[in-house]
Amino acid sequence: MVRPVIAIIGRPNVGKSTLVNRLCCSRKAIVHNQPGLTRDRTYQDGYWGNREFKVVDTGGLVFDDDSEFLPEIRKQAILALEEATVALFIVDGKQGLTAADESIATFLRQQRCPKLLAVNKCESPEQGLAMAAEFWSLGLGEPYPISAIHGAGTAEMLDQVLTFLPVKGQECNQEDSVQIAIIGRPNVGKSSLLNAICGEQRAIVSSIRGTTRDAIDTNVLHENRLWRLIDTAGIRRRSSVKYGPEFFSINRSFKAIERSDVCVLVIDALDGVTEQDQRLAGFIKEDGRACIVVVNKWDAVEKDSHTMSVTEKNLRAKLYFLDWAPVLFTSALTGQRVASIFALAALAVEQHRRRVNTSVVNEVLEEALSWRSPPTTSGGRQGKLYYGTQVASSPPSFTLFVNDPKLFSDTYRRYVERHIREELGFDGTPLKLFWRGKRQRDAERDLAWRHNHKG
Repeated sequence: MVRPVIAIIGRPNVGKSTLVNRLCCSRKAIVHNQPGLTRDRTYQDGYWGNREFKVVDTGGLVFDDDSEFLPEIRKQAILALEEATVALFIVDGKQGLTAADESIATFLRQQRCPKLLAVNKCESPEQGLAMAAEFWSLGLGEPYPISAIHGAGTAEMLDQVLTFLPVKGQECNQEDSVQIAIIGRPNVGKSSLLNAICGEQRAIVSSIRGTTRDAIDTNVLHENRLWRLIDTAGIRRRSSVKYGPEFFSINRSFKAIERSDVCVLVIDALDGVTEQDQRLAGFIKEDGRACIVVVNKWDAVEKDSHTMSVTEKNLRAKLYFLDWAPVLFTSALTGQRVASIFALAALAVEQHRRRVNTSVVNEVLEEALSWRSPPTTSGGRQGKLYYGTQVASSPPSFTLFVNDPKLFSDTYRRYVERHIREELGFDGTPLKLFWRGKRQRDAERDLAWRHNHKG
């Protein structure tokens, strides 16, 4: 059974994201004194006692203003309430009851899910009950005075929340889950792609740069496998980003890459590969993530029978260090080939986690040596490759034992990696090759001997 969902609802700047971080023991939700920072609905895992649940953070609700993203924020809040087991309405105890709170209370009374009222910013236990008293007039039951910053009153509030959750049942098996981070520059269609994959308006889509701010986690069950899709903020050049909300958003995006199994690097078909796309691709490779390159907005390109092959050739020339990543041409607008992302991601993750026996690795290395011997220096020294073994997965990593790593040029090292791929596959994942010489092995052996015989 899917975990129950607690939806956090309230007007801007009442401390919703701070409370989410408190409930989930994390700092994933961006907290800032700027109103309207949270726009999409974002999910985190929480627990209390012996119960586990999902907490969904929503943007600040405003009903008397339709400017900028406010209608979309309302739509996201409504979607959160539709799937919520219980709604937690947050108000500001310091500011007191406002007309905006009354509008939200009227709106919530029309919703089917149970509601709890929490009065935030009640740091003083003595004054908390007095501050919360005026919110009885909202007609949503007992107001619970809490402090999201210090944690005061949250235990009592959560005890009451648990009374609305269903009896604990069997949770969805997440052992075989896959995390996909959707990465790219601003306005390449990342949120549109997420919506197309999910088949619903999961994230706000706008032509305004910087619409997505949080890293948005969405669980999708596809072919009996749980997929966690992470939509991220568009990553601009570091020099263009000022300290503030965008700075924190981009940090969330990089952390999403680090916690993902596979990255979907989204390229704008109309813009082609830019310098920033190359930087992002380099970061994905250096971090050792599996990767799929998705060329979005393919429906907007004028094409003939050769356009796709020519475009892919040009793309791979600029992203030559991702030559192992599959390329998929899609349109989030029409849904063209979007479903193929799951199959490619499954293959990439399988290869990313794959292990190969040492005997097989050495057969491949022997064949590589038979086709092309290591280079010889002007002084007559030649590199010797003795044997190799896989030492890790995610990404697949190999240690190659040689006489002297300095005798193996970058060109020859690339040749060995290419031959490993040709013989063993590893499509969709980077490889790491560690070249270790005899002196390194002797030094490590001596260090181990001294450690075992000291004293």
